Amino acid sequence: MSMPDGAMTRTRVSEARERLATSSFLLVDVELSEKSLPVGQPLAHLLGLEHADLAWLGREGESVRAEFLGDSAAFVVPAIEAGQVIHVHAVVTERYLVTVHRGAARLIASLAARFPNERPPDAVAMLFLLLDEALETYRGSAVQALLDVEDLEDEMFRRRQPEQVYRLTRLRRTAALLHHTLLPYHRVTEETVTRRMMSGSFPEERQRLVREYQRTARLVLTDIESLQEAARRAFGSYSSLVSADQNGVINRLAIVSTIFLPLTFLTGFFGMNFAYLTDEIESGAVFWLLAVGLQVAFLAIALYTLHRTGLWRRLRDDDGHVDDE
Repeated sequence: MSMPDGAMTRTRVSEARERLATSSFLLVDVELSEKSLPVGQPLAHLLGLEHADLAWLGREGESVRAEFLGDSAAFVVPAIEAGQVIHVHAVVTERYLVTVHRGAARLIASLAARFPNERPPDAVAMLFLLLDEALETYRGSAVQALLDVEDLEDEMFRRRQPEQVYRLTRLRRTAALLHHTLLPYHRVTEETVTRRMMSGSFPEERQRLVREYQRTARLVLTDIESLQEAARRAFGSYSSLVSADQNGVINRLAIVSTIFLPLTFLTGFFGMNFAYLTDEIESGAVFWLLAVGLQVAFLAIALYTLHRTGLWRRLRDDDGHVDDE
């Protein structure tokens, strides 16, 4: 793509190499296939970027990078593409910006769509547009996941289901993926551009671009941290709901056990072979009075106590809420 007119042309590698050598204010985007380049043909050599420090350009599995190489700068920028992390390699000079990625990247299409409105004045300004677009992919993923967590939390309070734990786990893993991939890149970029800004030769306009990028990066990290906190809160809410259900079951079991405790006592008592039981309690009326009368009396006292304290009403209301769900 030639700038500032924004003319886009798809060319062969040889023609791209010629234009890199002669044109100024140029964006060259290289889309690699999933297969690696043949050994002995580094991409930097094919594009005519004869620099020993660019041997990594286009190489799969490169870690995040942000460094200045004399009159150029090199970056390995992470971005989110369809829920997965991709890495875009970028080399920028005063005349051009070269981006390299494997497979199609909507990040580059979004970058090109911003040119008519943004009209970046030079290649460095294009680079910061690229960095901003990469951050926006993180922001979009974090905001969408945060909304999913909040919707899931509301759904849990309406009706708790076991599959919600699995969905929460996936959202929590998404938050961890965003944080663990963006934070190292942010640190290395922050260190590099801050050191560059301290140089007296760094123009004021580019310092402004750096400050805007740093502010955006901090906001995106804050969004991701909010997502992590929301995921932890949702897990805590789910655990609280489970604990509340278990407490309700335990309370009901305790009430039933309390009601039948005298019967258990009487069964054990009359099952013992004491002389008093075998010699004195011979009448059937006495037996029924002790065995049944005591149980009925205690049951009546227990029901009256439950009614007066309101405990039975609370248990009934809890059951009603569960049925409504």
